[in-house]
Amino acid sequence: MTDPFPLTPQIVRGLNDKLYEKRKAAALEIEKIIRDYLQENDFDRIKQIIKTLNNDFAYSIVPNSRNGGLISLAAAAIALGPNVDKYLEDIVPPVLSCFTDQDSRVRYYACESMYNITKVARGLILKYFNEIFDALSKLAADSELSVKNGAELLDRLIKDVVSEHSIYYYPNDENLTSEERRNMAIYRDENGEMLQRPNHITIFSVPRFIPLLSERIHSLNPFTRQFLVQWISVLDTIPDIELIAYLPDYLDGLFNYLSDPNMDVRVATLNVLSEFLREIRQISEIQSHQQKINKEKRKEIIKSKKLIKNKKENSTMEIQNQNQIENVTVNKNESNEVNNENQEVSNEVKDNNEQKSSYPYVFGQNIVLDYPRMIKILEPYLASNDEETQATALKWINEFILLVKETMLPFIPMLLDSVLPSLSHSSQDILLYIYIYLLYFIILILYTESKTFNFQETVNVIINQFQHEQEETRTASMDWLLMLHKKAPSQVISTDKTILSSLLKGLSDSSEEVIKRDLQLLAQIAHYSDENYFTQFMVNLLSLFSTDRRLLENRGSLIIRQLCVTLNPEKIYITFSEILEKEEDLEFASIMIQNLNIILITASELVELRKKLRHLETKEGSQLFVSLYKSWSHNPIATFSLCLLAQAYAHAAYLLQIFSELEITVNFLIQVDKLVQLLESPVFTYLRLQLLEPEKYPALFKCLYGLLMFLPQSSAFATLRNRLSSVSSMVTLNFNESINQLIQTNLMLSQSLSSSPLNNQKLSNSNINSSPSSPIIYNTSHDSPGSSSGGLFSGKR
Repeated sequence: MTDPFPLTPQIVRGLNDKLYEKRKAAALEIEKIIRDYLQENDFDRIKQIIKTLNNDFAYSIVPNSRNGGLISLAAAAIALGPNVDKYLEDIVPPVLSCFTDQDSRVRYYACESMYNITKVARGLILKYFNEIFDALSKLAADSELSVKNGAELLDRLIKDVVSEHSIYYYPNDENLTSEERRNMAIYRDENGEMLQRPNHITIFSVPRFIPLLSERIHSLNPFTRQFLVQWISVLDTIPDIELIAYLPDYLDGLFNYLSDPNMDVRVATLNVLSEFLREIRQISEIQSHQQKINKEKRKEIIKSKKLIKNKKENSTMEIQNQNQIENVTVNKNESNEVNNENQEVSNEVKDNNEQKSSYPYVFGQNIVLDYPRMIKILEPYLASNDEETQATALKWINEFILLVKETMLPFIPMLLDSVLPSLSHSSQDILLYIYIYLLYFIILILYTESKTFNFQETVNVIINQFQHEQEETRTASMDWLLMLHKKAPSQVISTDKTILSSLLKGLSDSSEEVIKRDLQLLAQIAHYSDENYFTQFMVNLLSLFSTDRRLLENRGSLIIRQLCVTLNPEKIYITFSEILEKEEDLEFASIMIQNLNIILITASELVELRKKLRHLETKEGSQLFVSLYKSWSHNPIATFSLCLLAQAYAHAAYLLQIFSELEITVNFLIQVDKLVQLLESPVFTYLRLQLLEPEKYPALFKCLYGLLMFLPQSSAFATLRNRLSSVSSMVTLNFNESINQLIQTNLMLSQSLSSSPLNNQKLSNSNINSSPSSPIIYNTSHDSPGSSSGGLFSGKR
């Protein structure tokens, strides 16, 4: 045991007593003793007393002794007053060790002791700030209420001390104001940067504190979290600390707090983050403004230097041009005047340089914010399940897009991967932030030519979203790829060779909106690509239809019609025809032609194509007909329909004779039934009107009556029969009128012959008997089977 001298036995018993009043009385005696030694400048005895208090009391295994040691150390600090700085290394560590004591009373008295020591030491205590902060963060979650209350009192005092003495502290200049201390400690160098004088070292070290904060910020206890948020808020209000410069070190923890079950923690954290975001905005504006000012100053300096140079040149010219007869003294005076003018300009430049380093310090102008690191921290929270966290992260990213556009470009792929899946969010506020976020990105990409944007990575991220379960995400992914392709078609195509297969798979999507955008993108890619790419696209599309018959049945019409909207329909049909002409799977070829034929007849997008087919007399019309006919031959009824569209009625009638040799299946009859229904549609209005001109289109009647003969007694049979019956009476009437006209003509001829001298009875009878032998309907028709205008395939067997 250490020699307790000069402590009396009564003081020792009092410090070990379990009653607080007796320990306090003993501590007051120690305070009196130390004051006496201090007046005598007996520092060795003071040090010996403090050492005894530490070893025999503060570090004792007996709780009451530790309590006595704590109160006596506080009393010693009070007695030392301004001289306490020489003994802090002996007084503070024992008190810090008691913060983690198992006995709650010891922890409480440790808070009380540190409170009294801090009141005396003030700024000097900040040398132990990290240790005190770490202890207080743990005591904030203490299970004992009295300990928490004691820690809270100490916490308030430490915050006050930090606010007053965090940046500078001069033990020998207690009478200086805080502004005077700051002006002494901080100065601006010739480049205008804020520096600290070497002999004015700050006691509170932010770089030393930040690692501790980064470690403690991940605490799960709500009381500790509340404590940390409050401290961050306090430190942020001290401009000289510039805590925001270290924001990436603790930003992740703050965003975690937004989903804390405790409402107070969430509200406090949200307020702190809002303040940080405001400061970031302010710093960005200040730095932007400062850059403009510096740019203008550089221009002024350059202008001033040019002015000096010009004046020197002018003065030299003037001196050389002066008359040699003039007095040398006069020349010297003039030269002195010019030199004075030059000196004045030089002084102006010098004043400008000096003025540059004399501007008042402005918060934020020299702060460097690590935006890339913050963006990486925020990225996971963009897809957070907590609405408040996700909304705050989106708000921050949106702000960064406005403030640091170029910095954001490399992170677009990563951020898109996080935010696109959230487009199906139920919260309207979240969706609003997302749409603003995506809009900012679109504008940023469209109006930038920066090489930092990674097209390949962005396209890969978007393609991965094609398989997302939410329709909104898949649709937005298609929109994004459309936008990127419009921005840089060659880069999008070259980034991923599998993009075509991915888009073709997307055609099997359950959403029509996704399919429409998919087709729009495929068409856009085909439009910007060469013929080989277009042909390969058509081949792959037909291959997809061949392997996925359900897709062809359910979405085939939509896909082809949508492609015809964005691409050339004639080119699409001719390419399909050329591919299907060589198709080895005849069943698929027949089904595909059947579908293409129905679309050709019914789709409004193919009006111009149908018009071209109806004019076989033109080169374009005949070439189109021939191109389609070769592959349409895979399906008999489709071929017949094509002939009706092209008004090649003679060849259509000839085809019916060939159909009679085929096996009439149920599928064949179903297609005939559909064709009859289509004949009643507006597309074939011209054909129905041609039935009113039987003498001009005789083969048309043969086509339709032949088609009627193939049909069983069904609704389609009745429909076609009624249509033909409605014009049959007109055909008969036209035929009778023709006969009557012939009879009248022959009678008139007979009468004229009978009155003639020749009166050739044989010739007259011959004309009358032969008149009805050839129906006028065939003799005058340009579309009869034997006429030269019977169509492309007339006369072919």
